[in-house]
Amino acid sequence: MLTLHRVQQQTLLLLLFVVHLSRPVCVDVASDTEAVLGSPMKLTCISCLKREELKPNTSVDWYFTPSENNTHDRIHIFEHKNGENRSLDGPFKGRLTWNGSNDLQDVSLLIQNVSESDRGIYECRVIRTFEFGGYAPSTLTIKNITLTVKEKASNDTTAIYSQIMMYVLLVFLTLWLLVEMVYCYRKISKSDEQAQDTAY
Repeated sequence: MLTLHRVQQQTLLLLLFVVHLSRPVCVDVASDTEAVLGSPMKLTCISCLKREELKPNTSVDWYFTPSENNTHDRIHIFEHKNGENRSLDGPFKGRLTWNGSNDLQDVSLLIQNVSESDRGIYECRVIRTFEFGGYAPSTLTIKNITLTVKEKASNDTTAIYSQIMMYVLLVFLTLWLLVEMVYCYRKISKSDEQAQDTAY
């Protein structure tokens, strides 16, 4: 019985350790660059904070340069300032939706009903200002996304293979966990029997 109690304590400690490690982590991932005509498209822009306990003043600006624009003039299409999102007048009016996180590490946008004229370069600018008394340093992060628009979604064989591998791995890990549980149960039962034999 003492052995079973010890195993339960160790399992609880391991579980607490895993929960502690599984806190949300910011991972910088690249945006998709291929949109399908008439479908929504997420423009992913992630700007991770190096120290999450700091709460800087964050402003976000999105710009668009059309691919058929020979002058390469940028159009200011969206801004997030003082906690408010605003889609600006222009070709995307009414089609842009904020798709970011509350902590402003993910500052992504969603384009509704993608059209041919949405091809081009999207620029995401994140300005963070930190305040330490009289000193207010700031950081600037710029990400560019070159978007192409297709009539149909292309079959991504890499995604299909990765999904298959994920399911195979899940089945394997589940079976391995089951075998480990049976093994531990038998070992605990055997040690309990030995402890009872020695007690008599």
